[in-house]
Amino acid sequence: MNIHAYIWTIALLLWCGVCLTSPTTFAQKKGTKEKLPPKPTESAITRPQYIISVTHGGRPLGNITIEIFNDLAPLHAANFDSLVAIKFYDGTAFHRVIPGFMIQGGDPNSRPDRNKPKMFWGMGEPGQRTVPAEFSQTLKHEPGIISAARTADPNSATSQFFICHGAAPHLDGQYSIFGRVISGMEVVNMIAGVPCEPGGDGAVSSPIEKVEMKIVKK
Repeated sequence: MNIHAYIWTIALLLWCGVCLTSPTTFAQKKGTKEKLPPKPTESAITRPQYIISVTHGGRPLGNITIEIFNDLAPLHAANFDSLVAIKFYDGTAFHRVIPGFMIQGGDPNSRPDRNKPKMFWGMGEPGQRTVPAEFSQTLKHEPGIISAARTADPNSATSQFFICHGAAPHLDGQYSIFGRVISGMEVVNMIAGVPCEPGGDGAVSSPIEKVEMKIVKK
């Protein structure tokens, strides 16, 4: 082999070696930093959704779709989900309606099978499971927010809840927010506008015709 052929053979072998070098190895030889794929971001928390079907005096008003904050109020979320699962809310009423403030419901006394007079709606039933407070310092009681009703005891929430029709900043940090309306605020508006009469608390807040709900999980 002459000297020119030998030089060309060596050059060819060196060129092939470069071609067969992995990109990472080649980059390391060149002193450059290897580009790594971006780290996978944490997947978003899935919040369960529910549909509240509403009737007024037996006539359909429409549906309210809500999501529950299982990440921010896990105890209230679990309690609500367990009650929906046993169809606890089906047949209960929005028994307290105050336009510009809130609509409240979920008392077992308002179920048809309890056959309790309206004056007892909202008083709750002895022995209901209570949920410890999960007050938030960041969530605000704004239109569409769902919060747990309670007595003077902060840890007395059971099945009753209210949906804010207007802003209620005086409740912030005092009541446990555990969800929000994601569609159907027009139905909330219709409930807030039904004719009412004095209720058990003496205020004009008890719908004359029953506003009844049924809740299913999506």
